[in-house]
Amino acid sequence: MKDDRLKGAIDEVMGTVKQKAGEFTGNTPLQIRGIAQQAKGKIESIWGRAKHAMDATNEEPRTQNGTRTIGSGPFGGAGRRQ
Repeated sequence: MKDDRLKGAIDEVMGTVKQKAGEFTGNTPLQIRGIAQQAKGKIESIWGRAKHAMDATNEEPRTQNGTRTIGSGPFGGAGRRQ
């Protein structure tokens, strides 16, 4: 999960560098590749955040007899047993 977010951030930065270099040199294909790499980085970052959120949601506490308490997650609840 952290790897996806890190790779995404690196891709976003590298894409920005490519885009700016393409603008500076007048190299349109390089600009386009930079924009595409930025988009790839944003998607990777979003994917990493989504995976992290799912992992955090799945770390729900369990009782001694193995049942889980409904509503003990991030949205609260009445604490019913499942």
